[in-house]
Parts: sequence; structure tokens; C-alpha cells
Amino acid sequence: MWNDRYDRPDYLFGTEPAAFLTAEAHRLPAGARVLAVADGEGRNSVWLAGQGHRVTAMDSSDVGLAKARRLADARGVAVDFRLADIDAWDWAPDAWDAVVAVFIQFAGPAMRRRIFEGIRRTLRPGGVLLLHGYAPRQVDYGTGGPPSRENMYTVPMLEQAFAGWEFLRLADYDAEIDEGAGHSGRSALVDLVARRPAG
Repeated sequence: MWNDRYDRPDYLFGTEPAAFLTAEAHRLPAGARVLAVADGEGRNSVWLAGQGHRVTAMDSSDVGLAKARRLADARGVAVDFRLADIDAWDWAPDAWDAVVAVFIQFAGPAMRRRIFEGIRRTLRPGGVLLLHGYAPRQVDYGTGGPPSRENMYTVPMLEQAFAGWEFLRLADYDAEIDEGAGHSGRSALVDLVARRPAG
């Protein structure tokens, strides 16, 4: 499915990073080791590399990754791109200073639970998660994302999934976004910025 969606001359979600990411990236330490989860055509990982971070970006679409490599080359940055099934990803313990997961709502509840467990494990103590996605009412807006309310985020869900972490930002809000043909118009958004306890 994703190969088909990315097989187009332009970038489905544009080439600029999500506004959430540019607003919250100051939370990352300089030169952070960052994992960008399901990063598609590379707009977020390439931008992070341009900020001086050491970025690994994984995605299951070889078409998307080819476009991501072209974007990285055009911007003059290096990203470690990995072709991988997220359900088979090695969430190595304490491996990353930050995990960035932007609009990964292809994942239904069972897969989402596994992804969140992996994130909890792979972030080092004191590491930061930047998670951005849609709230259930997004299905009614129809301006991006899957038509599946159960794939969307709620504040209570994220509070439970990352219980015990320090919440630096947790918000449910509406905003206009313009991120290529894939995300355009009034959108129901949920932001989570959370730090794994250092102890």
C-alpha cells in the first residue's frame, strides 16, 4: 500500500518537517541519537539531521526510502535509512536519546501497543519521545489519516501507555495543517512529548 501511495513525482506529505517537530525539537540534546519511526519519504528525519542530530530512519516502503535518500542528498545531510517492518524492528534497550513518531496511525490497537512497548524499552533513561498524531474526531474531518477511529490517540490512552514518564507536553487540539496532499486542512491533533525517567 505505502509503495503505491509514495509512487508519485511529488512528496505525499511534502518535504518540510511537521510543525510539531520544529516546535518541540528544542527538547533534544545537541547531537542526539534519534530514531525516526516509519518516516516515509524522510521529511522529518532529513530535517533532524540538518539540525546536527545523528538520525536513523526506518520505514517499510522502499519507494518512500528512495525518495527520502534523494531528499537527504539534496539537503546535503546524512541519515541512516533502514528498510524494515515495524513489527520486526529491534527495539534494543536504552539505544536512543530520542524517538520521533509522527502520524504513525497505520497501526491498530494491538500493533500500537507493541510499538509503544518498544519505544518504552529503546529510549535511554532521560530520553525523550516526540509523538504526534490524530485524535478520533479526525475521521469526521477527512483531511488525512486512516478512516479508523481505533487507530487514533486520546490523552487518557497516552497517559496510560507512558505512565510514570514526565509529560513535557500532552495536548489535544485542532489546527490547520498543510503537509502535501496527504495532510491538508483542519485537523484534530494530539501531541505527546515525554521523558523516560532517569532513575
